[in-house]
Amino acid sequence: MEELMEFLRLVKRNNNREWFAEHKDMYLRAKQTFDNLASDLIAEVSKFDKSCAHLTLNECVYRFYRDIRFSKDKSPYKTHFGVYICPQGKKSTWAGYYFHIEPQDEETQSCSLLACGDYMPDKDMLQSIRTDILLQGDNYLKAIKKAKGFTLDDYSKLKTLPKGFSPSKYDELIKLKAHLLMKYVDDDFILDKNIVKNVAKAFKSTYDFVSLCNEAFSYSGNY
Repeated sequence: MEELMEFLRLVKRNNNREWFAEHKDMYLRAKQTFDNLASDLIAEVSKFDKSCAHLTLNECVYRFYRDIRFSKDKSPYKTHFGVYICPQGKKSTWAGYYFHIEPQDEETQSCSLLACGDYMPDKDMLQSIRTDILLQGDNYLKAIKKAKGFTLDDYSKLKTLPKGFSPSKYDELIKLKAHLLMKYVDDDFILDKNIVKNVAKAFKSTYDFVSLCNEAFSYSGNY
């Protein structure tokens, strides 16, 4: 894992094709390390979330090469490795469990993280989860509280309630456009020999929240 972290530090400072070509072997070793970790993590998550038991590595791990066609940032490579474990894989919009490894950097304020829930639900799915929160908001609050060490990400939140919703004690949840529980972790967390077990344990604490999101999404008719 130390070599993987060192590779990510180096690629952040040398994000160009010439450097990458010269260090391709280092990338392949880092990728293999991450793929092994991701495979083990899928297996661990499947123990408590049976809806993920069928997933393959390719359905969960993201490419390291960036799509720069429509981006102002033309850096060809990412500076992190990421895996998203959810019922229909990374290309779906189901709620799930995301793990992102990126060395700490005070200048850019980047670090590794765990994120659980939904990121970009479509209009119908968002309407479904908001309606479900209105019906059983206490269950969502209990699930959030159960996720030890996680905080609810309110970065993408409306200033006022969406059209059609009256004030309730769940207003702050209903205003959200994404429903994510976030946990930032330091390099020591990543380098711990029990990293897979530790990540899986953290993910398990968010299972109730993820399940509520997916149950609500199933009402949208998109699945």
